[in-house]
Amino acid sequence: MHRIRCPWCGLRDESEFAYGGDATVHRPAPEDDEAAWYDYVYTRDNPKGPHLEYWQHVGGCRAWLKVARDTVSHAITAVVPAAAEIEEADG
Repeated sequence: MHRIRCPWCGLRDESEFAYGGDATVHRPAPEDDEAAWYDYVYTRDNPKGPHLEYWQHVGGCRAWLKVARDTVSHAITAVVPAAAEIEEADG
């Protein structure tokens, strides 16, 4: 079983968390055209490798988190509060 380190609760089983979506997708402005909204709602990449995702700690503090996870190995390299930015590691 994989484990996720919640910034507030510490290391927990993945079963305590719920996937919340792609953290790289940005909502268009209300005045944007239909094409921008179509892409936002329906068009998604299926990345292989490192990816940013939103997760919620539903079985704990209920906080939303931003998780850097490899979609191939499922290795988690960083976890921060959802509003924070994940700094890229050198090398």
